[in-house]
Amino acid sequence: QVQLVESGGGSVQSGGSLRLSCAASGFAFNGYCMGWFRQAPGKEREGVASIHNFGTTSYAESVQGRFFISRDNAKNTLYLQMTTLKAEDTAMYYCAADSGVCNPYYRVLAYQNSGQGTQVTVSS
Repeated sequence: QVQLVESGGGSVQSGGSLRLSCAASGFAFNGYCMGWFRQAPGKEREGVASIHNFGTTSYAESVQGRFFISRDNAKNTLYLQMTTLKAEDTAMYYCAADSGVCNPYYRVLAYQNSGQGTQVTVSS
């Protein structure tokens, strides 16, 4: 059974940094495409970043150059390093996994599995 558990969220001031982690279990992590999406209050879910099982990445324009997705296949863990955070980055962040063709960030919402999320709050 696929399990994804996010951690690392919190409150930070504008300009600060956070690193989110997603611990994966119950599946062959190194063979899956992984990604992050977010949902802010009153807004639709938004794909943020994706990473191919071989490391190719893609990012939403809104986070390009500020957020960095990575994975440690030996630890079955996905990361999202967030830098230069802005108030508009405030959202619940979810990691997602898919065993199929690795789609870019804007298709992360369609990935087969997702976790429960971790809250990120950025104050201006």
